[in-house]
Parts: sequence; structure tokens; C-alpha cells
Amino acid sequence: MSSKHLISTRSFNSCRILSGVSGSDIQASFGNMEFEGNDVAAAMEALANADAVCFDVDSTVIQEEGIDVLAESLGKGEEVAAWTKKAMDGNTKFEDALAARLDIIKPSRASIEKCLEDHPLQLSPGIDGLIESLQDRGVDVYLISGGFRIMIEPLARTLCVGRTNIIANTIFFDESTPTGEYVGFCRDEPTSADMGKPKAVQQIKDQNGYETIVMVGDGATDAQAKPPADAFIGFGGVAVREAVREKACWFIRDFDTMTAVIEKFSKKNK
Repeated sequence: MSSKHLISTRSFNSCRILSGVSGSDIQASFGNMEFEGNDVAAAMEALANADAVCFDVDSTVIQEEGIDVLAESLGKGEEVAAWTKKAMDGNTKFEDALAARLDIIKPSRASIEKCLEDHPLQLSPGIDGLIESLQDRGVDVYLISGGFRIMIEPLARTLCVGRTNIIANTIFFDESTPTGEYVGFCRDEPTSADMGKPKAVQQIKDQNGYETIVMVGDGATDAQAKPPADAFIGFGGVAVREAVREKACWFIRDFDTMTAVIEKFSKKNK
């Protein structure tokens, strides 16, 4: 492992509670912990100074890909999972993968609701505590996803993230049918196409006047969000994608260290 991934002196539990420190000081405070990433110190400093943090949902906030769970419940799991992998690895345009997967499963409103009832989406360990720590300090939290709003809104309620802080894809249903049959999806959402996440982050930044914003996620589309995000933190707690690992300012496999940075170094600590 290269020197940019390594630090040494004290243990994780010995982090000092500081305010307004540099990223190198934050990183050094973790002692002999090893870190992965192209610029870990800069990512830690951005996180400590963040006005907002944006999270991908699938394989980041939750432990699975929501569309794959839905497809599996409809008997189309393998076919859809192959398209999902291509999209997450950056081997196809996201809009092509999204359209192809929806064309395969054609989910009705009723089928989605039944899927969520039979297979509740599982939060990744530690994500609820991290989001709570951010919110306690007045750091705004956003969910930016290439998944579907109808599946994300229940998760957002659990995490106390408002509907207006969700940017995701909207499925259209024929509400005149008993089950709300699938009729298409909104192609105007920024996350319905490739390079949608940088557009979403820029939109959030412009609308709210944030100085510092951080993107967290597991996929190639998340890595695209820097810039305009000031730092990209790659998450490998569910799936490690080498293309993402190589591009991440800081690559993590759980949320513990992010939470520690916020709780001990956030500029918004009281």
C-alpha cells in the first residue's frame, strides 16, 4: 500500500476533539489506522467543513441494489442484475441501463409495494448514526439516487430526510388500472441519465448556496459527482468496485470513521 494510504501514531479511540483543523491534522489524529484514497486528508477536511453531504442509496445507504431486489421479486433477477453491474462499473451509459431494466420488469405500483412489504430494504450498518450525527450539527443530508423515489421515500422517512432532499427517478403508473400498471419513467430527472449526479449536486449547491459539499457512494456515477462536489468518498462496505476505489478521495468500507470525523471535528460542533 502506498504512503498516501498510511498513517501511524495513535489508535482510533484517541482522536482529539478539535475545531477548524486541517485535513492532515484530522488524519494524523487517527494514529495507526490505515486509509485508502487519492487525497484522504482533503476529503476529511471537506467532511469536517461540509454544509451538506449527499449519499447514494443503493449499496451505500442500503445493503442491496433496490432495482435488483424488485427484479428478483418479479422473477427477472439475473437479467436485471447484469445490467445493474454494467451501470455501476461504468461500462454502459446509465440511461441505457435504466431504460433496459425497466423495460424488462415493467413494475406496477402494486408490485413495488408488495416487494417492499415482503423484502424490506436493509440499511447499511452505521448509516443511521452517521446521518443523525450530521443532522444534529445542522449539516444537510441529501439522497441522490439512480433508483426510484417510490422505493426511497420510506427509507428517507426512517432516516428523517425530507422528501425535498431526495433526487431520484420517478416511475409513471396508470392509476386508472387496479394495480397501477407501469407506463414509463420521467426522463427529466437529472439522475435518469449519465452525468446526472454532478448535475444534481450542482443544482443543490446553487439552490442553497453551500460552500462545501461531499458526495458518498459506491458506483461510477457517484465518482462523477466530483466536481462539483468538493470531495468524493467511495463506499465499499457492500461492493468494492475498483474503478470507484481508484477515483475516490477517500475509500471507506464502513461509516465509523466518517462519523468520528463529524462528531469530533465538524465546524458545526457546539
